[in-house]
Amino acid sequence: MARRVHPLTLDLLERLEEQGCPARQCLTWALDPVHRARAGEEPDERAAAKDAWVSELLREWGSCGRVLVVDQVPLAVVVYAPPALAPGAGAVPTAPASPDAVLVTDIWVHPRHRGRGLGRVLVQATARDLATRGGLRAVEAFAAGGPGAPGCTAPLDFWLRTGFRTQRAHPVVPRVRMDLRSTVSWVDEVEAALERLVGVVRPVPVPDAAVPAVHRDDGDR
Repeated sequence: MARRVHPLTLDLLERLEEQGCPARQCLTWALDPVHRARAGEEPDERAAAKDAWVSELLREWGSCGRVLVVDQVPLAVVVYAPPALAPGAGAVPTAPASPDAVLVTDIWVHPRHRGRGLGRVLVQATARDLATRGGLRAVEAFAAGGPGAPGCTAPLDFWLRTGFRTQRAHPVVPRVRMDLRSTVSWVDEVEAALERLVGVVRPVPVPDAAVPAVHRDDGDR
């Protein structure tokens, strides 16, 4: 069973949408409320706006996410960006994100494979990428703390289980933070974590037609 973590690309983002991943249509953090409204509500319009944002990230900042692929099927994704390039984050009560941190904007694991450590692998892969760049001190995210939380993120307990701590508490959208200095040992654990997935992850056949995207994902990762 072939398992690899790949840098995010537009092609992989499109293939994830075929698996039911909402990341390609989620504009919660990518655009401010005015530009989100202008992007429209049609799936194609939202996907085009997200593709444009990811393209800008790749051009202006470089690598901005990781995709976990099992037997050529993408099963999980994380997307991250500097707070200055995620204007939608300014609209939440616990904003702004810290200027010394990179912000996780999207995280998703295929529903059939949650609870098996794939989300932790994504967090470790993110830490590895950012720790090797230099000049970055932390990773932050706006968690789903209760009903009414924005989409594209994960529940608070997921972040707390994977090395984050609450930076600013809130009943709906708490902000969490992970210091990259405390994750240096994870750099050597990413491959080991992938190896532990042997016999746990089962590939999901790629459907003939795209699965309608869901704009929210609050499930356990």
